[in-house]
Amino acid sequence: MYKTTRNLVILTAFFATALVISNVLASKVVQIGWIEIPAAVIAYPITFLCVDIVSEIWGKKEAQFLVRLGFVVQVFSLVLIYAAVFLPPASYMVEFQESYAAVLGSSGRFVLASMIAYLVAQSLDVEIFHRIKARFKPKWMRNNSTIFSQLVDTTIFITVAFVGTVPNILTMILSQFLVKAAIAVADTPLFYYMTRHGSAEGPEE
Repeated sequence: MYKTTRNLVILTAFFATALVISNVLASKVVQIGWIEIPAAVIAYPITFLCVDIVSEIWGKKEAQFLVRLGFVVQVFSLVLIYAAVFLPPASYMVEFQESYAAVLGSSGRFVLASMIAYLVAQSLDVEIFHRIKARFKPKWMRNNSTIFSQLVDTTIFITVAFVGTVPNILTMILSQFLVKAAIAVADTPLFYYMTRHGSAEGPEE
């Protein structure tokens, strides 16, 4: 991926989509064997990958801007979600209002949890990424800075989002962290591929 405005816009779009969708998906808890994780785990790790790619190609300042933009996007999505929930339903939709509110309205708590965890973990990820980049040459080392920041993110998010509602908070934290760590390792080849041109300027189309 070359350092072009178009590519930055594309990454930002994927980042924002994954971030907002993860807040909606978070209300569903998935169980596979002993592993219990929010369904958001299929979307949220994408945000860390996008931030790492932006960090590598466009630099620390642009990555920090992307993190701040993500916070604004989450606040905006929360406003829209609650506006939709509180708007009066049509007469033939009244019977579905409770279910609609339960699915979307409940995401308010998850958005709050996500915003707190997000700001702390993503900012930490950018900082760790660039400290590793300054000291070590291998790309896989800075890409996997995500592993530590994901632990911080998971601990904060699960605690705020699920305390008092699920019986096994520690199991959920461990489960989600292990899955996120595995994804962080698995997406390393994609990080290598996406950043193969380094910060080389490309043609604007």
